[in-house]
Amino acid sequence: MDLTSDWDELAPWWRETFTHGADLEYEHQILPLAADHLAGRRRLLDLGTGEGQLARRLMVATDARVPEIVVGLDSSAAQLANAQAEGGGPQWVRGIGESLPFADRSFDAVVCCLVIEHASDPDALMAEVARVLGNGGRFLLLINHPIVQGPGSGLIDDTVLGERYWRIGPYLPETVNLEQVDKGVKVTFAHRPLSRYLNPLADLGLFLTRMEEPAPPFEFLCGSIDMEFERAMPRLCLMIFERR
Repeated sequence: MDLTSDWDELAPWWRETFTHGADLEYEHQILPLAADHLAGRRRLLDLGTGEGQLARRLMVATDARVPEIVVGLDSSAAQLANAQAEGGGPQWVRGIGESLPFADRSFDAVVCCLVIEHASDPDALMAEVARVLGNGGRFLLLINHPIVQGPGSGLIDDTVLGERYWRIGPYLPETVNLEQVDKGVKVTFAHRPLSRYLNPLADLGLFLTRMEEPAPPFEFLCGSIDMEFERAMPRLCLMIFERR
């Protein structure tokens, strides 16, 4: 599923940086959004589960109904070892999104949270999602906003000219970029325009029914040089696709 990043090697960093409330964007926005949009679904697959924090959150029913099954799938043995150590109820399965080890129409919901940007073959991954989704199934796709958060994009504070603006990098070209995301930590991301996801999924019979571009949470932007400006620029793009 990943391009070149070694997620076994990155597993300790991921656990320390993004779990147990360490990452405020996950804690205050991503996890609640996913849980809300998947409430009431009975058989759920968390595709690219990592150490499983989203899968564990999905085990907590918001409508007083416990899901029949939540499966967290990941290609990294180290990430899954961390998930198993946490427990929490989901089933943990090692595999890749491009070749899912599940029967046709096994799930009524699949979530792919900030994972498809690391997929070497997104078309195969999307085809597998369509295959394992049952009638009326829902695919929740969360990505880094490819327009606002793409390569070369970001807040520019020009103190010489006295201007502050958001620079938008090249949007249409598909590129693979090795980005430094923390001190000594580099992760490979694939940048793709939105049409690169919407059109293939429509061809597979999964149609966009809702899209959200939430403002970053206040807590995440603590220390920003211009919080009001940065909250006007979404970091996340959430899309819901459903089988008709």
